[in-house]
Amino acid sequence: MEDFLLFAAVGFLAQAVDGALGMAYGVISSTVLLAFGVPPAQASASAHAAELFTTAASGSAHLYHRNIDWKLFRRLVPFGVGGGIIGAFVLTSFDGDQVKPFVTAYLAIIGSWLLYRSFHRIPTNPVKMRVVAPLGATAGFLDAAGGGGWGPVATTGLLGAGGQPRFVIGTVNASEFLIAFSVSLSFLATIVTGHWEQAGEFGDYLTSVGGLIAGGVFAAALAGWMVKALKERTLLRLVGSLITLLAGYQTLELTGLV
Repeated sequence: MEDFLLFAAVGFLAQAVDGALGMAYGVISSTVLLAFGVPPAQASASAHAAELFTTAASGSAHLYHRNIDWKLFRRLVPFGVGGGIIGAFVLTSFDGDQVKPFVTAYLAIIGSWLLYRSFHRIPTNPVKMRVVAPLGATAGFLDAAGGGGWGPVATTGLLGAGGQPRFVIGTVNASEFLIAFSVSLSFLATIVTGHWEQAGEFGDYLTSVGGLIAGGVFAAALAGWMVKALKERTLLRLVGSLITLLAGYQTLELTGLV
């Protein structure tokens, strides 16, 4: 019960941040699972299994508050799903940590740009559709291979391209359910085909998955209202600060300082 309540608290915090800022559920939950000794592939699978429930609840909240850009949604999802499927198979075969330095550099640059935007009058523009496909595919791949990354890459990329924060965050959150679903099916396929040899240990982490779901679903109900209520500049500053801190922490990890 103590473990369940701990993971429920983690799920609540992770989903509260993710629902309001369009990122961090996978990163936070996967990091905690890894800290408890869960292998990377199983941590990613656990986080995505929980996300099937939390993203459904979060997406419904954003739908209710009309925070979704459906044109962007239809363009983003297919490429995110494709990237996620590839990433799931790559993670169960290779070390996904090799791309971390490049992702960290990307997050640092985009985080700084969003902070700059929040303090200057830079008009928001419709996101150019030609950037959506590669961004979605990259975000989906890194999300599966790294246990989290759909929000940080997709949200910051779309905001960096001039997207309106409310609709970018709502659309990324709503599309995340389909990404998590496809990635979870991919992990299941690796089990069925014998591609993932350590899958038998996955049952040991049902408590963590249940806790993440319980806390995340409860927090998801607040997500749509928070995005609708907060001012654009406030959202940009919160996202920029979070992503910059995340990049800084990953840099310390890569250098062995933490």
